[in-house]
Order: sequence, then structure tokens, then C-alpha cells
Amino acid sequence: MMKKRSIPASKASLVLFLCQMISALDVPLDSKLLEELLQPPTITRQSPKDYIVDPRENIVIQCEAKGKPPPSFSWTRNGTHFDIDKDAQVTMKPNSGTLVINIMNGGKAEAYEGIYQCTARNERGAAISNNIVVRPSRSPLWTKERLEPNQVREGDSLVLHCRPPVGLPPPIIFWMDNAFQRLPQSERVSQGLNGDLYFSNVQPEDTREDYICYARFNHTQTIQQKQPISVKVFSMDSLNDTIAANLSDTDIYGAKPVTQRQPVLLTPTGSTSTKVELRGNVLLLECIAAGIPTPVIRWIKEGGELPANRTFFENFKKTLKIIDVSEADSGNYKCIARNTLGSAHHVISVTVKAAPYWITAPRNLVLSPGEDGTLICRANGNPKPNINWLANGVPIAIAPEDPSRRVDGDTIIFSHVQERSSSVYQCNASNEYGYLLANAFVNVLAEPPRILTPANKLYQVIADSPALLDCAYFGSPKPEIEWFKGVKGSTLHGNEYVFHDNGTLEIPVAQKDSTGTYTCVARNELGKIQNEVQLEVKDPTVIIKQPEYKVIQRYGQVSFECIIKHDSTLLPAVIWLKDHDELPDDERFLVGKDNLTIMNVTDKDDGTYTCIVNTTLDSVSASAVLTVVAAPPTPAIIYARPNPPFDLELTGQLERSIELSWIPGDENNSPITNFVIEYEDGLHEPGVWHYQTEVPGTQTTVQLKLSPYVNYSFRVIAVNEIGRSQPSEPSEQYLTKSANPDENPSNVQGIGSEPDNLVITWKSLKGFQSNGPGLQYKVSWRQKDVDDEWTSVIVANVSKYIVSGTPTFVPYEIKVQALNDLGYAPEPSEVIGHSGEDLPMVAPGNVQVHVINSTLAKVHWDPVPVKTVRGHLQGYKVYYWKIQSLSRRSRRHVEKKILTFRGNKTFGMLPGLEPYSSYKLNVRVVNGKGEGPASPDKVFKTPEGVPSSPSFLKITNPTLDSLTLEWGSPTHPNGVLTSYILKFQPINNTHELGPLVEIRIPANESSLILKNLNYSTRYKFYFNAQTSVGSGSQITEEAVTIMDEGKMAMASRQVDIATQGWFIGLMCAVALLILILLIVCFIRRNKGGKYPVKEKEDAHADPEIQPMKEDDGTFGEYSDAEDHKPLKKGSRTPSDRTVKKEDSDDSLVDYGEGVNGQFNEDGSFIGQYSGKKEKEPAEGNESSEAPSPVNAMNSFV
Repeated sequence: MMKKRSIPASKASLVLFLCQMISALDVPLDSKLLEELLQPPTITRQSPKDYIVDPRENIVIQCEAKGKPPPSFSWTRNGTHFDIDKDAQVTMKPNSGTLVINIMNGGKAEAYEGIYQCTARNERGAAISNNIVVRPSRSPLWTKERLEPNQVREGDSLVLHCRPPVGLPPPIIFWMDNAFQRLPQSERVSQGLNGDLYFSNVQPEDTREDYICYARFNHTQTIQQKQPISVKVFSMDSLNDTIAANLSDTDIYGAKPVTQRQPVLLTPTGSTSTKVELRGNVLLLECIAAGIPTPVIRWIKEGGELPANRTFFENFKKTLKIIDVSEADSGNYKCIARNTLGSAHHVISVTVKAAPYWITAPRNLVLSPGEDGTLICRANGNPKPNINWLANGVPIAIAPEDPSRRVDGDTIIFSHVQERSSSVYQCNASNEYGYLLANAFVNVLAEPPRILTPANKLYQVIADSPALLDCAYFGSPKPEIEWFKGVKGSTLHGNEYVFHDNGTLEIPVAQKDSTGTYTCVARNELGKIQNEVQLEVKDPTVIIKQPEYKVIQRYGQVSFECIIKHDSTLLPAVIWLKDHDELPDDERFLVGKDNLTIMNVTDKDDGTYTCIVNTTLDSVSASAVLTVVAAPPTPAIIYARPNPPFDLELTGQLERSIELSWIPGDENNSPITNFVIEYEDGLHEPGVWHYQTEVPGTQTTVQLKLSPYVNYSFRVIAVNEIGRSQPSEPSEQYLTKSANPDENPSNVQGIGSEPDNLVITWKSLKGFQSNGPGLQYKVSWRQKDVDDEWTSVIVANVSKYIVSGTPTFVPYEIKVQALNDLGYAPEPSEVIGHSGEDLPMVAPGNVQVHVINSTLAKVHWDPVPVKTVRGHLQGYKVYYWKIQSLSRRSRRHVEKKILTFRGNKTFGMLPGLEPYSSYKLNVRVVNGKGEGPASPDKVFKTPEGVPSSPSFLKITNPTLDSLTLEWGSPTHPNGVLTSYILKFQPINNTHELGPLVEIRIPANESSLILKNLNYSTRYKFYFNAQTSVGSGSQITEEAVTIMDEGKMAMASRQVDIATQGWFIGLMCAVALLILILLIVCFIRRNKGGKYPVKEKEDAHADPEIQPMKEDDGTFGEYSDAEDHKPLKKGSRTPSDRTVKKEDSDDSLVDYGEGVNGQFNEDGSFIGQYSGKKEKEPAEGNESSEAPSPVNAMNSFV
């Protein structure tokens, strides 16, 4: 049966469902809104269908309802109007339909037996309650009967009949003795389902006169007792002795000894029987057999297997229990009783019927005028239930007609409803085993949109965390919601936003630029409304200087820094902790703005110090360890540990106390701060010393508390600031008397290790805690919330007891009590434990996947029923894996990924998905035992994303005006490639970029020849792929077209010669030589000497040889010695003392190694130039002119 959410009326809740064929709308719990909306009545609370009351107390029949306007109430009794005003014993609670029948003032409960039904009515319709059958409980007395003693031979079977009185409800049966102790039961002796006590075979120890059957009537809290039954068992030996005393020696006598016997079923009788059980109930089948040895019972299902996880065996496997039965559990169940001599069996034919249960219960409708809707009422059962509709509590066939309403079996169809169509409809599904009744209203409302979130509400979040902006709304018809950023911004959409059905806008990763005003707009056909909210994204709090590990000497000073950086609008609060607890209340601890300082450090300050910074939005922390070491000793005074105390004396011996005194030893320059007293238990733990107490250093006597049954010895240790002394010599021994235990074991727990057991553990008492010899434990348990007696067992001095045959994962009340030879400890407190867990039975249902974007999905599931978890719910696991990439159509094995969601969560996010891929997932519930079955695999696909960069880009075959580009497709296309985008631009010698050219290339191409490029030019290329979603990341490359061949050759030669090492060395040598010659010439010239060549030139002036100009160090022009050409006209040096470039380009560089200049022995230059050279010029220059030394020098300037 489907459950509706029920909210107390005190909270003024109103839940409506907006449904246009399928959709639904919840009305928000807004008090102002609830006051304005009309609503038909809804029953919120009612008494159970079968209502058994205590005849000694007032009868309260509940009926609560809500609606607008508040409904009025009326009742029927046994099908007719119940006028409560005419019965002084009956009152109705104010603002409620609950009846109170006063029994305690003279009324009789039997007079008010009957079938009651409540009606809640207002102007919008009428809702009705279930038929409430009121009956007073009955606990009749046992009829008196004369019980004959049961005399039975050893080995025979026996049945002691209980036959309790018929009560309402039926009583709980149990057998006890006169001392109110439960009679022990076993495979041989056990109680049947009918309350009778069965003996498979009796033994002499079964003889007793106090077999008493008790009937407990829980409703009236009374217990009825049957008269005691006497059983006397005759053993074969005693029977033979009796016969021998009455017969002569010649008679043949003697009873036969107890022999083994084949199994015979005591219940049920015959070979077959039948049983009918209802769906959802607990099926109990029983077989009890007689025989020697005691038979063992085994159960099977013919033609099938017993249902796993729902089958349990009770009463030493004599009872088969199947919980939550269904039609599939129908069939033949066979019990087999077997011992060493044979077997017996019985077949029980089980038929499972079903009272009606919901498939689809009708739900409330909130419609706008003119809309259509449906009410669906579908139920199942065995036999199949009949469906009947009522309108406002009246059968729909005789209810006022509504032209917008049409009944079609289990469905009511509404077309073009009007406001007068508002009513409450009842669906009744019934068969011979019961009925279901559900109210569902149709409320026709016309309401323009309303936004309930306060205007300009401020939301503050930390950067890189989610932001949730609310837009709670209501309207009829259901409004559509849109979000804008800013007052006039565009509609928000895309993967960076998540839009929830309740109007909330989620920004999964808020950034600083997310700050601003967001506008929510709600509109339906009746109007439009908008609301603005503010979002502020704050910088996270960061500890930029964390506290560091410190080692400090005792009595020193230490400081820990904690410097933080935080958003300027947030006010941080800094808290310091020591060892995860508050700082000691000590003035030595000084907390500053950015640090913690500890003055006069002591050994107790050793530990971990944590700086915690809290703001209203986030929290960060950092820790450091402080280690305190001893300070270096002062040479003048030697401090040491004190000497041990001596001369210990025991006086004032009592059972539970004694006085100990001693004389202190030398304190060694450090005052004794305290004395530590230890004791040894020579009886239980000889040689092991335990802490007893400690006293101030000024005290030398102490009154010690003692425990019983301990052989005490004491010793004393002195303590000063330096440390502890050696222990004193032990005192004399003192043995205390035994007594009952004073305490019970601690840490009692009950945790099952298997599905059918309960492991009870506890921390055993220590030897001195036993208070006496013979320490044992009384372990008691009973199932919680089941009216059952305690089961107890006494065990030896252990710390564990295992209870077998328990149901799976049910709570138990447990207690463990200590006892010794002198008696019991005080009554122990009870603890709650659980029997063993088993794997969950069912998988989560209704698994749904919502793909948020190409890399993120959200999975939803329905929680499994609590009773199927069969253990402590730890959470849910989502297994998901990629099965195919949609772009490559290739399958490969991928390891499954697992995400665990703790607690009772019903949704989770799946991050890190690959775009444009197909995935599978399933969900499993997890308890302490492990994982349950997996839900059916759910397949979902991620949409396309942008591709990764192309795998490579190569540029080959450069020419004067073209380059060839080759590339590889992206490693992760993340979709279907639509094209490639190539962008390129030239780069000049100063690395400036030229105009950008863009080319779109089809996706099936893998190379391209770029033509019409500039020669000897460097280009930069940008290359990326595209899908329908957008462009992926790009890859870049650079390349150069080749130069013109002629210019390239010349540049190559110039560069090659100028960069050769030998050429640079030669030029340096020539420059150094010329420099030396110039220095020599300058010295000779200053001495006034003349050069021979100069004299010759002065005497014979050669017109082709010009004197060297002293101001610029150049020579005049000369003719080529080989061509013998005359000087060109006007080839003289111009008046501005410059040489034209076209007339003379000679230099040392032009000649290279072909210079043949010579010097005389006195260092002067030869005045006549030779036209012959030893080598041809490297550049093919045929001029034989030799450069002047000064020009050669100038060529290096």
C-alpha cells in the first residue's frame, strides 16, 4: 500500500498536487499563502480499522482532518447517523472530529461496540475515514477442571494440553513452574504453536508436579494461570523392582528395557494438511515428532526451494517461519522427522491469498479552470478486488452529476473542469479478505504566479564551491521559471548552470565573476512575476604562514605563527587547540592576532597545537608539534630525582580500608611535589604493580580503600620537578576477606558474527575485582520490542558467549552480571545489541540517470525498504563503466569505477565522464555484512564535447612560395569532427606578427599545401579541430619558406667566410702587424728621417700615384698594372677629400689572402705596387691594387 506523507496539523502544512494528466505541484509551506488558498478536506489521522480498546479506560476514536475553510465533522455508527449530542458519555474534541467516550464514570465499553465512520466536510467536499470496528478486549478466566496425574513410562511420548480461554486479542502462552521459572525446552521437550507442551520421549528427570501453563493478555496486562499438572515417569529399573517384590522367584517377570523407536508425528496428524495465509503475513508451519533417539526435523519445499533470506527455523527447527509471504510461496511443504531407525513425514499444502493492496493509489489534483486530469485507482489482490468510487462519501452512481467527470473502471477522467468541479473522491478496493479506502480531492484553482523567496536575498559562497539561488514559487497552472543575470541580462543556459524543478538555480563552481544580481521570472497564463537575489563570491581563507615544529627547553618561551589571508568582507575567528582540545586555562598561554605564545614552558605543554580559522563561509586549520626537552643543568646546584621513601607501616586494618605511613627520602634540591602509592595483588597478579592513589608532597600518611579478596602489598614513589624516585621497599602483606562482587563487567556489546547468531562480549573483571573465589558471569538476553522473558545462562570466567538460532538483525536487550561463590553483583544495566547482519535482500529500484553535461551525470534511485537491508545501512555504491565511444564505434574493456554515498542518500553525482560515450551503471545497497544485489544495468550516453588538440602538426616540403602541412586527428575527438580550422600569419625579424589568415578544412582531410606565400618568410600556424559543440584546444607550429637561390648563395658565402675561425685569426694577425708598423713609422718620423721612397717620389712626381693624405689616411687612385688603362677623367680625389665609392672600393676584405704588400728593411713601405698576386682573389676580383696600411687598419674600425 502506498504511503502518503503525513505532516502534523500544528505545522499548518498543505500539500496539493498539480496534475495535468501526469504532472504534480506541491504548495509550499508558506503561512500567508496557505491562508488564501481554498482546499477540500483531507483526513490526516484516524484510528485503526480493527480497534481493540481497554474496557477499563475511556475510548478515544481518532479523526483529524485539515482543509480551508476548516472542516466540520460527523459520525455514523453501524451505518446510521450517530448523534453524539444525545449521549452524555460521548464528547467531540474542539476543532477536531475525535470522539471521547467516558467509560471511567459509569459507562460500559460493551455498549459502544460497533462500526464507526467519520466524515469531514467543508464547502469544497467531504472526506471519510475507514470503517473503524471498535471492540473491547477480553481476558476471561480459565475454566476449572480436575486434572489427573500423568503417569508415563520412560521413553514414551507425552502431550500436556494448555487449552487457554479464548480472549481478544488471543493470549501469549508460556510454561513455568511454581517458582515462576521458565521450564527448560530442547529438541526433546518443546512448546507447540497451540500452546501445548510436547515430550518426544519422557525421561526420569521430567518427573515433577508443577507444570503450569500461563496465558498473558497484553491488552489488559493480565496473566491467567492453569492448575498445575503432575507428571510421574517410571523408569524400567524401578518398575522391575516393584514387580520382583510381588512375584515368586519362579515367576517370569521383568518389564522390557527402554528401546529405540522410529519417529511418529505428534502434530500435525495424518500424512497431509492444508493452510491458507495472507500475502505479507508470516507463515508458520510446525512438525513435532516422538521417537528414541529424539528425531531431528528437516523442511523442504516440493518442486522448489525455500525462499532465501526470508526463511527462518525456530523451536529447534520444529517450526518453519517464512516472513513477508507472497503468492509465489504457495505450494507443498514437507517436514521430515528422522532418527537412526527411520523417518516420518507430513505434507502441508499452503495457499497464499491476498487482501487488496495498492498498485496506484489516487492522488490529489490541483487543476486550473478548463484543464483536464485523471484520478487513477488500481489495486491487486487474490481474489482480484472490486473497485468502487464515491464522491464526497456518496456512491458515485447516486452522487450529483458533474458534466466534466466520466468514470471508466478504475479511472475517473476530468475534461474542461470548472471551479464547481472541486470535490473529494473515495476509492474502495475490496475482496473477501479486506478492503482499502483512499480519499483524493480535485481542487480547481486559478492562481497567478507568486514567488515566495524574499526579494534581494543575499547569498554568499566561497570561490570554486557550489552556489544555490532559491526561487520558491507557486501558481496554477504551474508556472515556468527562467533565470537572468542582471536586470536586463540574457536567459541563463549552458553546462555551467543546473536548473532544479523547484526553481533553484545551481552554479556548480562559482567564480569571482559569478558575483552579481540574478533575476528569477515565473510566468503562467494568468500573469508574470519576477524577483531579484544577490550573489557574492568570496575569496577562500588561506593560512599563508603555518605553525612549525618546535623543540624548546623546559622553562623557555615558544611562539607558533598562524598568518592568514582572507576575504576582506569576512571576519575570521582564530581558535587554538592543544591535542584537539581547548587550550589549558593558564595565563602562560598568550593568544595574539597571528600567533600563540607559551611562557615558561613545562613538560605538560608537550603536544600538538592546531590553529583553526573560521569564517561564516569556510574553515581551515594547520597543526604543529611542540617537543619540550630538559634545560641544561646549572653547575652551581645539582638537581636530581628524590631518594625513595622508606620505613613503610600499615595500621588501622579494616575489611575495606587501611592506613599507610612512610618516611620521605632526600629531595635532592628539588621539593617533592607528590607521592604515588602503588599496590601489588599477590593472590591474582603477583609481581605486577598497579596505581592506587597519590597525595601531596607534604603528606606522609594516607587512608587507602581496599577491595575484598586481595592480598595487598604497597610501595611509595616520590615525585619532584626532575622526575620520579625509585620505588620504596614493599610493605608487609594484608589479605582482605571475600565478598559479593561490587561491579559488573564493562563494555558489554551484542554484535552478531553470522546471520543467525548473537555474539555477546564484555570486558572481564580483573582478579581483584572478583571480590572472592569462583568468579562467573550470568549472561541474559531477550528480543527487544517482543514481549518475551529473559533467557539466561551462567558461564565461566570468559568474555564471550554466542547465542545461536537468532533471527537476522533484530535488536536484543542484553545484560551481564558477575557472581562468585558468595553471591551476585548488583543488578546490571541493560544494553542494546543486534543479532548478525546478512547481505541486503533487494537492489535499489527506479534507478534514473540525468546527464547534466558531457562530463557530469546525476544518478537517482529509490531507497530500499529498511527491513530488506538486514543490517546497519552504511550507504549505496554506484558502479559505472564506459562501454563504447560513440565517435569511434570501438569497444574496449574498461575497469569499473565505484562511488560510495554514505547514509540513506538517494542520489549522487558521477564526475569525470568522457564526452560522446556510452556508459552503464548499477546501484547496490551496503550494510555491515557487504553489498546487496545490483540493480539492473542502466545505459546512458554523454553528449558531444569539444575535441582535444590534433595529435600532431608537421610542416614539410618548403619552397619559395609554398609549404605542405600534415596532421593527425585528435586523440579524443569527443564527438563527430565537423572540420579543422587553420590560422596563420607571417613573423618579421623583430618578431612582430602580420595579418591573420583563417582557412576551414573538411574533417576527412589530413594534409594541405599552402601556396602563394612570400619567399624567405617565417610563418606561425594555429591549428585545431571542431565538433558541433565548438572548437577544441589548438596546436601551434612555425616554418620558413626558402630564399631566392642567387641571393641565398651570396649570403651563404659571405656568412661562411666571415664566420670561419681561420679568417678571424688571420685578420687579427694582420691588424696587430699593421699596428706595430704604424708605431715604428711614427717613431721614425718624429726623429726627422726620410724614407728612400719618399725622396724618389719628391724628385720624380708620378701623376698616377697620389701622395697619402695625412688627414684621412687614404691614397690617390692608380691604374691597373695589367690593363695599363689611363686614369679616368675626373678621377682625382674631390675637393672635399673623399673618395667616390664607384671609383675605389679596395680594402683588405676585398683581397682576402691575396695581398702581396711588402716592407723595406727599415720598415718603410715599397712605393711601387706589383700587379702580380700569388693567389687569385676569392671573390674573382682581378684588381692588383694593394690597399694602403691605413685603409687596411680602417677596415677593422
